Amino acid sequence: MELLRFTTAGSVDDGKSTLIGRLLYDSKSTFEDQMDAVEKSSTKKGLQHVDLSLLTDGLKDEREQGITIDVAYRYFATPKRKFIIADTPGHIQYTRNMVTGASTANVALILVDARNGVLEQTKRHSFIASLLQIPHIVVCVNKMDLAEYSEERFNEIVDQYEEFASKLDIKDVRFIPISALHGDNVVNRSENMSWFEGGTLLHTLETIHIGSDENHIDCRFPVQTVIRPHSDEYHDYRGYAGRIAGGVFKPGDKVTVLPSGLESTITSIVTMDGEIEEAFPPMSVTINLADDVDISRGDMIVRPNNQPDSSQDLDVMLCWLNNAAPRPRAKYIIRHTTNEARAMITEVVYKVDVNTLHRNEEDQDIKMNDIARVKIRSTRPMFVDSYRKNRHTGSIILIDETTNETVAAGMVI
Repeated sequence: MELLRFTTAGSVDDGKSTLIGRLLYDSKSTFEDQMDAVEKSSTKKGLQHVDLSLLTDGLKDEREQGITIDVAYRYFATPKRKFIIADTPGHIQYTRNMVTGASTANVALILVDARNGVLEQTKRHSFIASLLQIPHIVVCVNKMDLAEYSEERFNEIVDQYEEFASKLDIKDVRFIPISALHGDNVVNRSENMSWFEGGTLLHTLETIHIGSDENHIDCRFPVQTVIRPHSDEYHDYRGYAGRIAGGVFKPGDKVTVLPSGLESTITSIVTMDGEIEEAFPPMSVTINLADDVDISRGDMIVRPNNQPDSSQDLDVMLCWLNNAAPRPRAKYIIRHTTNEARAMITEVVYKVDVNTLHRNEEDQDIKMNDIARVKIRSTRPMFVDSYRKNRHTGSIILIDETTNETVAAGMVI
């Protein structure tokens, strides 16, 4: 079964957690004891209805304040697909949480309150979704019950959003009018909005085409580990294990190993279930080569005529995740696919105001949740593609050497 990852985004109180609760509840993906606990909590809070947002807001502070603070991951499945949901916070001080939750998503659900229309935070989250190259965006116009299920109001919001989204790098945008509280157009079609001819949210998530979201053209295989079992049965066996980051590999293909530049031929590709005839992202496989080439973790197997850029100087859009600002000329560990080196930020080119998309070249101070374009120098070459071309080989993280904390996530330009 195909796995679809999606993230929710939108302003505070737009109903992200309620929408996920409704999806889980109406698709029969909740347990009875979970629903009993939610019903009891709702009664305790003096609510007239069952508060479905309590299915995702798990932290005590979240339940008390009625807001989402941390990224909550939920898993559910229908007969057509498996899903992983990342419920991310709406507050500006949790931008880093949204970046984390959205970094692996196929789809972003952006919620807009039908009464308020497109707000600053809607624009901020859409900008981050376009920055992270999320292939599909579904704009859910929520709380339609409070806008009297008005088609006119829905069309106004669609026009507002499309005018803003034209400035962004977004490939596929869809719009659905919903009421998460009452379940209109979430799992079941709405009787109150017969004017809407599109599919429900669950139908859209089940049928949206994600097969071509991966890069199947540029062959990239970062080596994770060398498999060398010292047993009599596999005495001379040497396989290179990892996850395919791009392209399609087949036995008989000629390949080049980076950084050495040595060439060989794939003799076989093996998975847990035996040999296969082709491997493509995001499969985890072991590749066997005809020649005994010196390969170790961090090397990359590619095609001879299609290679990534090999560079020590990277141009990166960086989201700063740490409380402490970056120190001048400080050394960090840079991690890219399975490769690691030491690195430093050599220049801040500009900071992006995520609300207005304005580039500020004067302000060089990076703080938590800031997004900036920076130059990074590493101690050894990284084999990178642009993030737009390949999300796997175009992303990096920076780690503080002393605390081992991940301080930044970046997209290679």
